[in-house]
Amino acid sequence: MKILIVDDDISSGTAVAEFIEEQLAYSIHLCHNGEEAYNSLKNEDFQMVISDLRMPGISGLDLLKKIKLLPKGDEIEVVIMTGFGDMESSIEALRGGAYDYLLKPVNIEELAILIERVAEKIQLKGENKDLKENIKQTISHVRREEAERIQYYETTIREITSVGKIGVFSDVMRGVVRMAEQFHEDRSVPVLIEGETGTGKEVVARLVHFGKSSDVTKPFISINCSAISPALFESELFGYDEGAFTGARKEGKPGKLELAQGGTLFLDEIGEMPLDMQPKLLRVLQQREMYRVGGSKPIELDVRVIFATNRNLKEMVAEKTFRSDLYYRLNTGRLYIPPLRERKEAILSFSQIFLDQYSKKRNRKFRFISKDAKKLMQDYAWPGNIRELKNTIERATLLYNDLELKPEHLRFLQADDNEFEPTEQPIVLGRIVLPDDELRIEQLELEIVRKALKKFDDNKSKTAEYLGITRSALRSRMNKL
Repeated sequence: MKILIVDDDISSGTAVAEFIEEQLAYSIHLCHNGEEAYNSLKNEDFQMVISDLRMPGISGLDLLKKIKLLPKGDEIEVVIMTGFGDMESSIEALRGGAYDYLLKPVNIEELAILIERVAEKIQLKGENKDLKENIKQTISHVRREEAERIQYYETTIREITSVGKIGVFSDVMRGVVRMAEQFHEDRSVPVLIEGETGTGKEVVARLVHFGKSSDVTKPFISINCSAISPALFESELFGYDEGAFTGARKEGKPGKLELAQGGTLFLDEIGEMPLDMQPKLLRVLQQREMYRVGGSKPIELDVRVIFATNRNLKEMVAEKTFRSDLYYRLNTGRLYIPPLRERKEAILSFSQIFLDQYSKKRNRKFRFISKDAKKLMQDYAWPGNIRELKNTIERATLLYNDLELKPEHLRFLQADDNEFEPTEQPIVLGRIVLPDDELRIEQLELEIVRKALKKFDDNKSKTAEYLGITRSALRSRMNKL
């Protein structure tokens, strides 16, 4: 890569040029004013220009505009060097097509990282150009149907791996994507997606549904099993006929399985499904048909069923809280999404994506993540996984407005729970001390529910058993929380 340095400050420009040439081994040409640089650009090929903003005659902004008008100007990556007081001009440069900017005095480490990013981008552009040329040559030698198929994959693979759909930053997630695409091909295979809360199980479920296509029109129906009362579960899933029970609609009502005909039914938190419903679901998977509640006519089903859970179903089978026959049927097509702490290489990639997203949404200045903030985020366990990371970045952009994300913007990650909660004492029956002013029973009850949920990691069955109440009673209190 050949780089043009433009700086009217001779000592500064020389220092930058010598560092790039000696330490990074790139070819350098140094100019001390914009006019000399522009003449060099017309006569020689440069892939990158690093220019000072304020220069007599042709300024850095003027030079940028002239570069973009050159025949190959769009192929030249321009970086502007500027003082902190010229931030508005730097933003104008970015809008005018500059790749990035550097604050003076230039930090050589940031300079090296920026140049390597540009070099990587140029290499990828070259590879992409070669790939497109190879595809064009291939298309000319195959049947028309095959040509359309190649073009289809050329566009949809980018769609799948783009961050707008699913972030794929590790080998294990690339494996998950490949398996999801394979499961998409066979609609008869039930798919079980396992992973902790916040790892993106529904995103992967949608990937199984859509496959490599972005224009699938078949329905994707989602049910959260923990949010449905056991008494209503059957009618919610299978629907009901007229007169099935008191209060039933005269014309009956289709269930979620019927609504998903031709498409996908996604059952989230399958570990929370009532035990008496599990054999009925198993029959649907095996027979590919169902009956409405109160109905006598079988309904044939063409539905792909995807399940997700953050619980260990194998342990539940051993504890007899989940049916073994259903578990082994679900385990035919299994996808496991590891927690974020086991794929640390993805943390910073996701962080930068979310930072760009929320900075743009809230009109914030955030562009970069500092070294210390990066270390803090990589050392943090992220118990809430990608969802927690996303909420963390959103909170930081809500509370602060800076150019760089710093540790002080993420201070709440380091806060000890005890900093916000008083020292706690266990409740001992017979020795409860009442407060002097007032005691509201409902507030005390909700506090107990919250603590119990935390004690059992949000396991609703164990929490309800511990509190001596039914799951529906627990759900009622959780709604108040």
